[in-house]
Parts: sequence; C-alpha cells; structure tokens
Amino acid sequence: MSRPRPEPMQVVKQRRDAALTALVDSVPYIRFLDISFDRRGDELTGQLNFDQKLIGNPYLPAIHGGVTAAFLEVTAVMTLNWLHLWPKIEAGELDPSEMAAGKLPRQPKTIDFTVDYLRSGLPRDAYARATVARSGRRFASVRVEAWQDHKDKLFAQATGHFLMPQGGEKNDANTS
Repeated sequence: MSRPRPEPMQVVKQRRDAALTALVDSVPYIRFLDISFDRRGDELTGQLNFDQKLIGNPYLPAIHGGVTAAFLEVTAVMTLNWLHLWPKIEAGELDPSEMAAGKLPRQPKTIDFTVDYLRSGLPRDAYARATVARSGRRFASVRVEAWQDHKDKLFAQATGHFLMPQGGEKNDANTS
C-alpha cells in the first residue's frame, strides 16, 4: 500500500494565502482600517497600518480608542476563524476561489469584548496577536495583545467571548 504523494509546498502556501485573503477581504471595515495579516503556519499577526485618519487625539497624537478596540476585535475574530477553518483548509475542503466569490464560512459572533488601554497608541504601525484560551463547539474565549515598537511593551490588550458558527458552514456574503 503506497502513500499518496504530498502536495507541493507552494500549492499548500497558495491555498492558505488565498483563503486568508478571502476571509480578510470579506469584511469591508478591515479594508477601511487597512488591517493586514501576516501568516506563519496557523499563527496570524494582525498589522494596523498607520494612517492619519486613525488619530483620535491630534494633540498627543494618539490612535483613536475605537480604532484600537476594533483592531483588537478584528484580530481576535480572524484568528479564531482561522484556527476553526484550518483543518478544512489543510484538507482542501474549502476552495479559496469559492470563498473569494462570496461563499464564505460563517464568522464567529462577538458576545462580549473588554479592552484594557495600557498606554497611548503612537502614530505608527501597530501589531496584535490573539491566543485562543478555549474553543468549544458553541463558545470560544480569546485574549489579544497589541504592541507597536516592542512586543513586551503592550499598548492595549483585550479579552473576548465569541459564539461559534453552528450548522451550515457556508453562507452567501449577503446573508449572515
């Protein structure tokens, strides 16, 4: 009995990147804030690319608190969704071209989200990484940390609880 040949790594990377791009592009607010994601295997790091429109207090200047909270929540949801979909992406069950056409899996829904503002967000790029503390069939708990220049100097952190998608995995982009 011979084992099937594994897919070339380039094909696997292209499928992963295409699936992540489809997920990110499906949320217009992510594009508006210019949040991007760096993928290393199954780990995502969110990047809030600085733009002057993100400044909330021009006298400091500091990134608006709502932008910071949105960045943390988006990172939490994308990381949770990515980990939830990872086995299907790896098995080839999700077709990135279908996802890009609007046949997207349901997203986790936020139940509650608590942000701790530790210091002002400076006018520069920010990074965030989420850790899934618990992910069950119905609920998930996620912790997110955001930094700018040094990973050990956080400017915000958050904890959130999410309702995981149930039943029919695929949805049209126009329904939720």
